[in-house]
Amino acid sequence: MSDRPAPPTRSKPDEQRPEHPDFWCKRFDEGITPWDAGRSPAAFVDFVAAQTRPLNTLIPGCGSAWEAAHLAARNWPVTALDFSPVAIDKARAVLGNAAIDLVCADFFTFAPALSPDLIYERAFLCALPRKLWKDWARRVADLLPPGGLLAGFFFVCEQPKGPPFGILPEQLDALLVESFEPVEDDAVTDSIPVFAGHERWQIWRRL
Repeated sequence: MSDRPAPPTRSKPDEQRPEHPDFWCKRFDEGITPWDAGRSPAAFVDFVAAQTRPLNTLIPGCGSAWEAAHLAARNWPVTALDFSPVAIDKARAVLGNAAIDLVCADFFTFAPALSPDLIYERAFLCALPRKLWKDWARRVADLLPPGGLLAGFFFVCEQPKGPPFGILPEQLDALLVESFEPVEDDAVTDSIPVFAGHERWQIWRRL
């Protein structure tokens, strides 16, 4: 048996690690953004229309921020967050002069001035490696007050390689049931190709 020490494990460069902003900067720079629908999804539009008052909304991983623009046009208070500065630049181009708090920051350390009424999920959880899922669930629970809503689109399937990373229903339940109660769970009919057939529109209420 050789006494020679094992070679050190080489980590991937930052632009190959989806937990690092360089991964997303490279894709936005190159225009490789298959998750960008270029519009607000129908279930989200219907949800917004059904609310009796504007909800203070936090959008983590906002990307190009189409949904933030939709909310701002209806005078909802919105904080759109992304840790990729290139994504933030794309969002600014979409938002124009819309009254939105657009922030380049890490969701896991960002502290909003006011607790959100709503955290909107769209292609954020499925962009995170599985090792960060429990941290995501804790952070969402910490940010929302009792009665606050987590609503959006979840990529529900067995797809271990990503992004997008698929999550099974029982895995999502395990992340959320300690702090949330399920309110709504519907199939999505207007998914873009990368999510087609595997998206669920869900609403969860903070306990």
